[in-house]
Amino acid sequence: MRAGPLAVLGKRTTEITLVGGYISMGKISNFFRNVSSEMRKVSWPKRKELTKYTITVISTVIFVALFFTLIDQGISAIIDWIL
Repeated sequence: MRAGPLAVLGKRTTEITLVGGYISMGKISNFFRNVSSEMRKVSWPKRKELTKYTITVISTVIFVALFFTLIDQGISAIIDWIL
């Protein structure tokens, strides 16, 4: 019984079939081999880049948290003043 369209992995196509209620891909080992091949092609960041990106993310999160804390405190003060 067919479950749907063909899945395209690189240049090869693998038929997706429904087996006993589960979706099974033909030759699952090919899938993992392709994943491994693609992971070798990934350009991973160098240590210096990773440190720079990490500092940027952490400082941005801290800034946004402080910003919204101040906004919340300001709105709370205005509501307390009104009520």
